[in-house]
Amino acid sequence: MDLGISGLNALVLGSTQGLGLSCAVALAEAGVNVVINGRDAEKGKRVASEIGKGVAFVAGDVSEPAERRRIVEEARRLTGPIAILVTNAGGPPPGPLETHDHPVWQKALESNMLSAIDLAGLVLPDMRAGRFGRIVNVTSFTVREPYPNMGLATGVRAGLTGAMASLAREVARDGITVNNVLPGLMDTGALKRVYDAQAKRQGITPDQAKTAMAESVPMGRLGEADDFGPVCAFLCSRHASYMTGQNITVDGGLVRALI
Repeated sequence: MDLGISGLNALVLGSTQGLGLSCAVALAEAGVNVVINGRDAEKGKRVASEIGKGVAFVAGDVSEPAERRRIVEEARRLTGPIAILVTNAGGPPPGPLETHDHPVWQKALESNMLSAIDLAGLVLPDMRAGRFGRIVNVTSFTVREPYPNMGLATGVRAGLTGAMASLAREVARDGITVNNVLPGLMDTGALKRVYDAQAKRQGITPDQAKTAMAESVPMGRLGEADDFGPVCAFLCSRHASYMTGQNITVDGGLVRALI
């Protein structure tokens, strides 16, 4: 399917591995000029080269407020006006709510909520000028169905969901859509931290915890990165022009909420 976005410019954050990388690859396959981002410059340049033509890399840590404007300015210098923004950042640590102190909450807010809000604000002028914009935030299925020992991640991402719901209505008449993609139990490094922690608490092996986690999914398996990227790319497409303020869950049927 032609997504109708070939030749546009995208900035995909936290995209040298995992779900962010899957979004970047799907957009590049649709003909988008993609700037990927991560903290490891050597790795980022290698990944950009592996994805292929039309992909560049900007190093930077989105959890640092001072870095965000620089990342956007460098991406704009490399490609031109940004029409597509995908926000993504590594998740906060799992664990019971009372085990997270104030600095841990502050770090999670900067990484997983305030970074996306700031970056959206930085690219909105480009999108308004072009009368076209797509903002997609990678959040978590726990926003819709809280999961044990994930209160920190759920709290900050729920805050982001609320802010982006308001933004979606504020910019809709400018041709800009704002949506969230909620990964379920995806077989990534972030999930490994979760099942390693579960294994430690329950006195079982990490492989046993991982198997039990997969069995909790109606499809009987953990999600793969390749299950995720095409959904992100579709929300960035012209075919999704009448979808905004939505939370699209990619979870193999895990979330049991009615709506």
